[in-house]
Amino acid sequence: MTTKQLSSLFVFNLLVVSAQANANQRWYVVNDSVMGGVSNSQLTQTQESLLFTGNVSLDNNGGFASIRTELNTQSQNTKAIALRVKGDGQTYQLRLRTTNSLDGAAYTHSFKTVKNEWVDINFAPSDFTLTYRGRVLEQQPTIDFDDIKQLGFMIAGKQEGKFELEVSKIEFKS
Repeated sequence: MTTKQLSSLFVFNLLVVSAQANANQRWYVVNDSVMGGVSNSQLTQTQESLLFTGNVSLDNNGGFASIRTELNTQSQNTKAIALRVKGDGQTYQLRLRTTNSLDGAAYTHSFKTVKNEWVDINFAPSDFTLTYRGRVLEQQPTIDFDDIKQLGFMIAGKQEGKFELEVSKIEFKS
């Protein structure tokens, strides 16, 4: 694949999200090319995990790469989300949306990875901040985890260069 192709919106048929969240098994890559940037990323599935890799470029006012999937957490009585990740020492965002829109507000929480070490992270609804295109919104309703329609990961914040995030678990806890 060319860099141009990797910068576009792509769909991958992978399942990592727990079955009870009714994930549709498709992951989308959305990079800063949607606004003229040239960052690129790709998504692969290893034997036991999801691997999100690429290169973030600040050229053309860019600077982010992301992946997301649609899911339905209704009636799950979810109280927490647990991740198991291995990264490169950079900071990533867990991003949740309560609509099916590809654009719009997202509930975000940043987490720091430890280079080449597995880390377990638990998130409560109160951990998330409602943002739109990187800006914190004035009104901050607390997310209800039973309303999640999309889940994703993003690297941004002027972290230029190669990145690698491996996710071995995404669990919705009741």
